[in-house]
Amino acid sequence: MVSSIGIFGGFTPGRMQVQAPVFKLVTLVPSLVAICPNSRSRSRWFFCRAMEAKRLVEDVFSETLSSKSEVDYLGESTKGDLNLNKEHLEEFGLHGAVNLEDPIEERAKIEAKEAENLLNELGVLDPLSARQSAHGIFCSRTLNLRSISAIGYDMDYTLVHYNVMAWEGRAYDHGMENLKSMGFPVDGLKFDPNLVIRGLVIDKERGNLVKADRFGYVKRAMHGTKMLSTRAVSESYGRELVDLRKESRWEFLNTLFSVSEAVMYMQLVDRLDQGDVPVELGPLDYYGLYKAVSRALFRAHVEGQLKSEIMAEPERFVEPEPELPLALLDQKEAGKKLLLITNSDYHYTNKMMHHAFNRFLPNNMGWRDLFDMVIVSARKPEFFQMSHPLYEVVTGDGLMRPCFKVHSGGLYSGGSAQIVEKSLGIHGDEILYVGDHIFTDVSQSKVHLRWRTALIIRELEDEFNALTCSRDHRATLIQLMHQKEVVGGLFNQLRLCIPTANRRSSSSDSGCYKNG
Repeated sequence: MVSSIGIFGGFTPGRMQVQAPVFKLVTLVPSLVAICPNSRSRSRWFFCRAMEAKRLVEDVFSETLSSKSEVDYLGESTKGDLNLNKEHLEEFGLHGAVNLEDPIEERAKIEAKEAENLLNELGVLDPLSARQSAHGIFCSRTLNLRSISAIGYDMDYTLVHYNVMAWEGRAYDHGMENLKSMGFPVDGLKFDPNLVIRGLVIDKERGNLVKADRFGYVKRAMHGTKMLSTRAVSESYGRELVDLRKESRWEFLNTLFSVSEAVMYMQLVDRLDQGDVPVELGPLDYYGLYKAVSRALFRAHVEGQLKSEIMAEPERFVEPEPELPLALLDQKEAGKKLLLITNSDYHYTNKMMHHAFNRFLPNNMGWRDLFDMVIVSARKPEFFQMSHPLYEVVTGDGLMRPCFKVHSGGLYSGGSAQIVEKSLGIHGDEILYVGDHIFTDVSQSKVHLRWRTALIIRELEDEFNALTCSRDHRATLIQLMHQKEVVGGLFNQLRLCIPTANRRSSSSDSGCYKNG
């Protein structure tokens, strides 16, 4: 996550346009308008070099303003595109029509190389290097960050990353204590974070945890804590599709907060199957069991048992990210408006952000200084769907008053995304929202508001590293598979030749017999 955000602050991919009537040259050029976190401890000389590069960009290029932006042939806004100034174009003796063989291409290569050298001097990873990192940014659509005016962030598991074993482990403990008080047999059960992973789906009708493909077909399944065979999966689901719109049956694990709930449920499915659940609890099916687990965990959150413990010892639950606050500071200095929009309440948000950010910020800055707007108790996904009253938090104790006008740097509770857009004077694809919840953070902000979105998927780091470590092994496998195809092709040709050879042999024998 740190490196991902650092990429936002260090450089922004964009497109370079030549103001000539014939063509538009599309490429990736670095915008050195801010220094990355790693460079803050370096000498003033590096800072001067960066400022010199920035002035060079401003002299040579002009930026497409929002009022003059259009939609290019890729369907993307041209806001923030760099346009080569006409005076600079005339230095090459170019007037009007140009093509890719003109000197402009060579000059672009030279300036790209100079930018690469400057990035190396500043200790900033170039884009290609960042792509080889498990902490990199991976795009499924073209994103021109120069067209982004504001970047919004969720807090939990986005700006503040928790130790899953510690956080979800304690959530599990509190939930199990509540279940035990209700009469459920939970003795001997322990939290196992490796049992489930985000992205799986709970089948509350059958007591299964399933993995579905993108079409909704169940590929693998687990009943309780036991993996089902391929035959059992086929017999149970066949051609049945997982339809997440049927919330009464399917529960999608959207976030890491779902881990403890899923582990509790799957373990208790085993106890239910074994007949260990007391009859005093009444007739209980898998769906009723899920409701009981969900209720027990919800009680732990509502009663404040878990959050009070975390606020008392944040160092035990929060994994420090020293470069993260500085990366956000770089984004702010690069001209981006930063927003914090979280469902957590004010007291919890303030405690977590103070612990995770303040000690790493320079010049006695506080975490509030980074954000143009902070919204707590946002009630996502309703925050993106409808309008709610907005309140301003006016005291350190969290006292609030109704608010009808938003000001920069304010701290608010509730409200809606429409209020954010109106107060900032921007909307739609000018806002990028970063979060960890697949539905609440990413899906709803995209569907209802057309915000650009980024999803934090911490689990993919292990898969990325595994792919990197197995690169040589996979190359060997690919080579062997190619050899197998060649040998298989030759073998098939030989098999096809056998009937032909037999026919020729039979014809020859028949001819000899007649001649004889």
